[in-house]
Amino acid sequence: MTTAETAESTLAPPERLVGQGLDSNQEESGNRAIHLLLTHPVVGEQVDFVATYRDGAYEVWSARGMIRFQRSYADGGGFEYNIIETARENPIENQDTHAVSSLEEELGAAAESGNPTDDANTAFIEPAQLSYPFAYERITQLFDSPNAPDIVINPKNFAFGQKPGQHGALDIVQSRAPLVFCGPGIRAGVVEDAARHVDIAPTIAHAMGFPKIDGQDSTGRPSSDLYLKRQDGRVLNEVFDDGDAKPERAYIFHLDGQSNSELRHRLEDPDALPNLRRLIDRGCMFRYGSITNFPSITWPSHNTIGTGVWGGHHDIVNPTFYMRETREVVTPQGQQFDTAKFLSGDIETLYEAFHRVYGAWEGQEGAFTAAIHEPCGRGADHSVLERRIIGDRDRLRSITHDLQDEISPRWLADEQEGNHREAILDCRGIAQVLVLFTEDSHPPPAFTYHNFALTDGAGHDYGPHHSGQREALDRTDRRIGHVLDMLEENGLFESTLFIFTADHGMAPTKTELAANPVQLLPDEGLKAVVPSPLVYLIDMDIDIEHARDGRTATMTVLANDLDENGERPFVAGAEITVSSGGKVLSHATTDDYGVAGVPLLVDQTSDEVTITITHQDYNPRHLRLDGTNIALDLRDALYGQS
Repeated sequence: MTTAETAESTLAPPERLVGQGLDSNQEESGNRAIHLLLTHPVVGEQVDFVATYRDGAYEVWSARGMIRFQRSYADGGGFEYNIIETARENPIENQDTHAVSSLEEELGAAAESGNPTDDANTAFIEPAQLSYPFAYERITQLFDSPNAPDIVINPKNFAFGQKPGQHGALDIVQSRAPLVFCGPGIRAGVVEDAARHVDIAPTIAHAMGFPKIDGQDSTGRPSSDLYLKRQDGRVLNEVFDDGDAKPERAYIFHLDGQSNSELRHRLEDPDALPNLRRLIDRGCMFRYGSITNFPSITWPSHNTIGTGVWGGHHDIVNPTFYMRETREVVTPQGQQFDTAKFLSGDIETLYEAFHRVYGAWEGQEGAFTAAIHEPCGRGADHSVLERRIIGDRDRLRSITHDLQDEISPRWLADEQEGNHREAILDCRGIAQVLVLFTEDSHPPPAFTYHNFALTDGAGHDYGPHHSGQREALDRTDRRIGHVLDMLEENGLFESTLFIFTADHGMAPTKTELAANPVQLLPDEGLKAVVPSPLVYLIDMDIDIEHARDGRTATMTVLANDLDENGERPFVAGAEITVSSGGKVLSHATTDDYGVAGVPLLVDQTSDEVTITITHQDYNPRHLRLDGTNIALDLRDALYGQS
């Protein structure tokens, strides 16, 4: 085991710390949860690592080893990360952004993992063959949100759910999305590196010529060198040419769930994907894609692209998450509509930024903005998911009807009705664009964020490298062609900045596992809210006040999580047992104010007395008389080290 130290004055703990991570009241339940997840005979083989924050450091635990590291403010701006403890090996040491970047490399990594195959759709890769790009940054950002969990689970690359394709993890395969810029001011070529999704929004703002403003930088500190109210990313200067051309509008083509390695494989065929190729050949492509938010899942990642901040700063940390202050589970992805309310008020969407720079849309004035079936829609003038619809409804229906003739018959033939519905949805999206860009009630949209659903659905239902997913990409390419043709016919193509990306990658799944590691915890009796991959433990805060004469103690039992008033509610009905040497000395039950008194033996030391507190709604607590937790020693239990 190795340790190091970080200067206390420069440490950057989680922003807005109100309960995320593990505190002293959760040592027992937290250690038990981590141990269960890593040692269970079934689930232990499905978990890559678990991560948390406690005692001033971030922790990553795996069967391979563990680290504790700290985040601190770097002298030149941004953060730096310092490992202060290691047991065995660092599970996230490999952060290579170039790793496992092609189908051939995925097959090779699977073979090295002991899973040889000729089919990339069954290339199951073990952690030792993967990398975790920007791992320290992506783990720490999550815990900056009050909505963040106590523990986050990173399942193995192939071990989640029953769909042939899956995403959500920190590893490179699930975290790498395509990224292409094309348009005025953009050079043609390839960047031999990877970007981050937080870089996309500031790069768009820079390309459009937005002025710099005062705001918060990636560390949360004030800065005057920003394009957005909160900006975690940088401008990708490597995509720009040396000219002074500026676009008049920006358009994001977002192909949900599209694997970058699959895209590169398809582009090896010169006749494939002619419409995407129109953008790629004229534009600048990142060979190793763009690294997504963590967790690498739809709603958080879409909003990272649309705001330039990580999920831990825009606060939609997962498709489903627990709000401690209200004891409420919310699911933006399940709700679908009206989810902008979950975004932090301290950040700015690109729609809002366009309005700030060009003015709010009114008639023919200001910036008209559009979100096309896009989960990031706050501030958009047109956003179906925010129930703001602009355009002639009859014309929308007519165009949608005509476009449905192009839907592949394969989906229904394969009994993939979900893919058929997604194809209809994508046709409706194209209809919206064709109407919005050709009606005269408003100027052409200055910013459009256009989400295509079919690529994600087919990636899940068939797998990321299956012919079904390739059919979905072909059909999506054809739909993109309708947009490009319309823009060209209306003289708008050459003056538009195009961005092509996705919200996450996609990895093949061992469907026979039907893996859902997080469910182990409630199954084993832990009180927890577990919207995968997040764990929110339900614990009690215990205060022990000793009488001066040593004869009695007053116990106060509160809920560990603060409520909306910033207070810990009383826990009535908690059972308190005082024991020593296997004998029960006393028993009490807390009243409506969470208080109970217990007698003590004056001849016993704190180490000789055990206090057990139980309640049907909370995890049990075991303490010494001085308040010290009785908890599993994780280092000894997992690695034989203390």
